[in-house]
Amino acid sequence: MAYMSQEGYDKLKAEIKELEEVERPKVIRQIQEAREKGDLSENAEYDAAKEAQGKLESLIARKKMDLANAKILDQSKIKTDVVQILSKVDIEDQATGKQFTYTLVSDSEVNLREGKISVNTPIAQGLIGKRVGEIADIVTPVGQKKMKILNISVG
Repeated sequence: MAYMSQEGYDKLKAEIKELEEVERPKVIRQIQEAREKGDLSENAEYDAAKEAQGKLESLIARKKMDLANAKILDQSKIKTDVVQILSKVDIEDQATGKQFTYTLVSDSEVNLREGKISVNTPIAQGLIGKRVGEIADIVTPVGQKKMKILNISVG
């Protein structure tokens, strides 16, 4: 089961629709065009189109599985006293003084440009369960970081 926001659920549904209604017909057309060029045993375009079809169908299946396993969280019931999924957290690196804001989301909702990180990342795992004012010890590939929780709100 994957917890996600209503926004994330709706976005995932739209992605599946786009893949099925726009991308799938494109790939089918590519396969048909390649078939029309003759001998399939030596047709690189046909092989490439079939490979693209396989990847597309795999992606659609994976996204449909994510959708089937999704549990939508009611953002109005998310508490701000402790960091949890869908929390928007302002933190400060205790070594550098730099401040960051992250929203903890499901894997399918990750968008680094918007500051949305997976609850499964080392940063999120270190923050979950912490309260404002607490210091989180976070293990990163470049070493241990100490991050102070400055604020928790609903993402």
